Amino acid sequence: MAIIEDMGVDSLPDYTAIIPTYNRKDWVLEAVRSVMSQTHGPHEILVVDDGSTDDTVKALEGWPVRVITQGNAGPSSARNHGTHLAKSEWVAFLDSDDLWEKDKLRVQMEYALSNPEFPLIHTGESWIRNGTPLKQKKHHRKEGGWLYRRSLELCLISPSSVLMKKSFFLEMGGFDENLPAAEDYDLWLRICLEHPVGFIEDPLTIKRGGHGDQLSAQRGIDQYRVVALEKMMAHPRLLEEDRRLTYENLLERYRRLVIGFKKHGKPEAQHFEQRLKHWKENF
Repeated sequence: MAIIEDMGVDSLPDYTAIIPTYNRKDWVLEAVRSVMSQTHGPHEILVVDDGSTDDTVKALEGWPVRVITQGNAGPSSARNHGTHLAKSEWVAFLDSDDLWEKDKLRVQMEYALSNPEFPLIHTGESWIRNGTPLKQKKHHRKEGGWLYRRSLELCLISPSSVLMKKSFFLEMGGFDENLPAAEDYDLWLRICLEHPVGFIEDPLTIKRGGHGDQLSAQRGIDQYRVVALEKMMAHPRLLEEDRRLTYENLLERYRRLVIGFKKHGKPEAQHFEQRLKHWKENF
């Protein structure tokens, strides 16, 4: 990994930290503190409140943040909204239940400047579930480079670990606001098909899980991932081998959805059976 040596933080580019939040008044303050403690601090901190019904907005009064409020529209809308309003060339996302290690943005920005071929840079993570460190399994191993094929299987990039230019994010279309979950899986597929990504192995992002409001913890997330995969099947730059792998992954997810929804007696099983049949007959 090439890092610019002896570069002072004053000479590093500005960035905007974007924190989407919904009913997490205690969590979001911890997230803001972790941004404020960065050795390369942000030009601005944007907290996008996605229609919270608790005291999230009130809790942020007096903090050095710019609070943007909107009606409840989901994390995709909140991140997109924040990015459009960001005043910096670079943007870094931080979910309100996650944290950054103090050197994250300094190391990440130095890497970005030394490796301009990567339009997106993500970092390693440490995982904490209900306050207890969690060991990651081998298949969760993150990396850089061309990640499209590995990204079909699981979401390899955490939004909270990402740094990219605002212009690139907008060029790629941002997060799909029609997806209530798996919106990150969708965006990373679109990016990784066309671009290699940079990776810093150090666990500079802290992901905290175990609380019930996490969208990624909810059942049936494959019902949103198949939407992303169907979009990729129509992508004009999808090569034949990638198309085959995307198709196989799509069928497998539909099979799992049919089995899961039938097991729980859910009527949605019929819809997924129809989609599975459609793709089997039209590839």
